[in-house]
Amino acid sequence: MKFNEYIYTRPNLETISKEVTCYIDQINNANSIDEILDIVKKVTTITKNIDTMATLCSIRNSVDTTNEFYEKEQEYFDNNLPIYSEVSNNYLIALYNSKFKKELEKHLGEYLFKKIEVELKTFSPEIISDLQEENKLCTEYSKLAASAKIPYDGKINNLPQMTPYLNSKDRKIRKEANDLVAGFLDEKSSQFDDIYDKLVKVRTKMAKKLGFENYCELGYYRLGRTDYDKHMVANYRNQIKKYVLPLVNKIYQAQAKRLNIDEMKNYDLNLSFLSGNPTPKGNREWMVENAIKMYHQMSKETGEFIDFMTEHELLDLDSKPGKRPGGYCTFIANYNSPFIFANFNGTSGDVDVLTHEAGHAFQVYCCRDFELLEYMWPTYEACEIHSMSMEFFARPYIELFFKEDTDKYLYSHLTGTVTFLPYGACVDAFQHEVYEHPEMSKEERVAMWRKLEKEYTPFKEYDNDVLNRGTWWYRQSHIFTSPFYYIDYTLAQVCAQQFFILDNEDHENAWKKYYELCCLGGSKSFLGLLEEAKLENPFVEGTVRKIMDKLSEWIDDFDQSKLK
Repeated sequence: MKFNEYIYTRPNLETISKEVTCYIDQINNANSIDEILDIVKKVTTITKNIDTMATLCSIRNSVDTTNEFYEKEQEYFDNNLPIYSEVSNNYLIALYNSKFKKELEKHLGEYLFKKIEVELKTFSPEIISDLQEENKLCTEYSKLAASAKIPYDGKINNLPQMTPYLNSKDRKIRKEANDLVAGFLDEKSSQFDDIYDKLVKVRTKMAKKLGFENYCELGYYRLGRTDYDKHMVANYRNQIKKYVLPLVNKIYQAQAKRLNIDEMKNYDLNLSFLSGNPTPKGNREWMVENAIKMYHQMSKETGEFIDFMTEHELLDLDSKPGKRPGGYCTFIANYNSPFIFANFNGTSGDVDVLTHEAGHAFQVYCCRDFELLEYMWPTYEACEIHSMSMEFFARPYIELFFKEDTDKYLYSHLTGTVTFLPYGACVDAFQHEVYEHPEMSKEERVAMWRKLEKEYTPFKEYDNDVLNRGTWWYRQSHIFTSPFYYIDYTLAQVCAQQFFILDNEDHENAWKKYYELCCLGGSKSFLGLLEEAKLENPFVEGTVRKIMDKLSEWIDDFDQSKLK
């Protein structure tokens, strides 16, 4: 079947709730471990079906936010999944409190029960209406971000379609595009502020109802974090300021010299070369054809994976009106199918999608036959290791896409993994400040963002009053829809950079470790997966410095004469 043939049927969550409630009674009255394991299989089948339908709805709604049918279906899930959460929570409680728990741990794994322990801290029937409100607000944000209609270059552009202009070789075009995007943010600023203010308030209310001081600890638990806390993350952010910022400054100084610009502005940072950034040398069909070649050359497993993705049409890559911005990978459980969503815009980011999102998709493809959905994906920071490492493993094949721009891509890709880290830390620091001080006004939040930008990204200078006020974060969807997620990209990046270093020393060993990590899925915690893969822990003092020292050597050794 092709993706467009995958059948969507709205699940009747009221009927399903009654069915699962009966299974809960059976767990509580079970006389043997086998009875419970049989129920686990039945509930897993039910959960997979709900997850499949919610995912199909979400994909089709994000592909076309103007589709009225899927808009209404998304509203149904936004309103009813929080209600079903009560039954789902009761099911987890029954498993956790079962008199056969020790035997269940042997069959299902101890980590499942650690995950349940964390998940039970994140729900109470008291917060159902708050969860519904949160879902509604997140959907509202996505629609607002997708609503941009910016007239430029004789066309009407959404935010992703403005990216090529923001990366233009012509500084005048970059500035004009930057100002137009800022104009959209300014025009909608009261709406962005209002949505976020409501999100902060409703999340804080949930945290208080569940007995937390503020949303920070609850936010960590909702992300399934079992082995690190905000203090470890704060120390990690300090490592980024100490050991990454000096290298970032060196990278941008070299860039300013290449561009012949004395005072770099924010709209100059994304242009790496005077001759223009590396771009793929063909259209979407051509890029997908080359991705198929690349993955067949990379390994037997990746070859099988890319054939599955293309044969079932599981990639939606074109940017079009009404399509939600951004990119993601998800999994359609009943069809054992990963799915990749993106907005191609003719930049090198298009190839990054075919490597980054494909890294996510490859990992879940490796785990598609797992019996438990709970082990299909790891927590987010571990998920991102697969995607970012795949970008590095794609480097030997990158000439397929970039031809004469290959050297420029290799350099800008690696340096980009470094320059991103302070921004990722800035996003995280902002969210901690916001949720630790939920009483902050909208104006104070905007000012706080700009203050933290100056601390974490001092190289980012604006000559636009709107952005200088501190509004860039409106564009960062994770701040609205996935609080505390963004630091995960940076944690994963310093792990992926370790794969890059190892791959240059011993490719066979690096690929073996990566494939084995993918096949573990979410069967262990973040730090447990790092231990299994023998990757160094980013929270440990010295890890970040060691990695930056190695990357600095590679950057210094690169022949700058190739970078025009």
